[in-house]
Amino acid sequence: MEKLRKWIQREAVLVTAAVCALVSMFFCPPSAAYLGYIDLRVLCLLFCLMAVVAGLQECGLFLALAQKLLSGRRKFRLITLSLVLLPFFTSMLITNDVALITFVPFAILVLGLVGRTKDLIWVVVLQTAAANLGSMATPVGNPQNLFLYARYQLGAAQFFQVMGPLTLLCFLGLGIGALCVKNETLQVRFEQEHKIQNPRKLGLFLGLFVLCLLSVFRVLPYGLLTGIVALCLLVWDRPLFKAVDYSLLATFVCFFIFAGNLGQLEAVRGFLAGLLEKNTLLTGALASQFISNVPAAVLLAGFTENWKGLLLGTNIGGL
Repeated sequence: MEKLRKWIQREAVLVTAAVCALVSMFFCPPSAAYLGYIDLRVLCLLFCLMAVVAGLQECGLFLALAQKLLSGRRKFRLITLSLVLLPFFTSMLITNDVALITFVPFAILVLGLVGRTKDLIWVVVLQTAAANLGSMATPVGNPQNLFLYARYQLGAAQFFQVMGPLTLLCFLGLGIGALCVKNETLQVRFEQEHKIQNPRKLGLFLGLFVLCLLSVFRVLPYGLLTGIVALCLLVWDRPLFKAVDYSLLATFVCFFIFAGNLGQLEAVRGFLAGLLEKNTLLTGALASQFISNVPAAVLLAGFTENWKGLLLGTNIGGL
């Protein structure tokens, strides 16, 4: 029972999604229509991206680059700016979660080395904001962007025209926040040098990441991509199968079912459509506070064609 309790606490979003899906089944019994609820393309792309990013992380690419950037004599403002902008830019490609898992421990290490742990909370809060704000800039930066990009059949130009100005505004704000520290010249020297592990494998995963981007932008079929990634993992790195967040994939499936069933209920459909018609951005932002931005995007996408408002609302609300 204790293990079950801890698992429920750890996977609260998945458990909530599963309960919602089960309750909705009482109103819309399981049928062949359920297959139409599930967006297989999104699930396959998420699987591939999570596996490939885990491979890049395993090769030590991000920490090696960050260490090269910060080693030596540096102004403290430059150090904090670098620590904040690292998750901002990398989250655009490797998702906000991975960026934070990688660079928050790195920030703790760096600030400890230069004796500025009193600034740790300020830097980590900015890193958290930076990872969330940076990830909204691209379709692969976070799961709800990937879903909405596929759901509304968006083009790259459409997406970047909406998210580009907001991303630039956030970049300026984060830069100002990162510079609000006492400036002095410090020596950053790492006791252990992070090096890229297995350059050949790094080349493989960089190539696979390019294929993932091609599939996101509908140049490469997602089925072919999934086959290539699965084959490469089987041949060269089977343990990476365990690095995939299957709970996130299961959460998507549950909310696909929940949202699909709600769409069959006239009263619920009318209520949600009415809210979204009044203010899609605000509805998406508020819904994200209660059920997280990914489920909010999946749930609300079935009731509005205002993809701009929903895209902005779930990204701002996710912060």
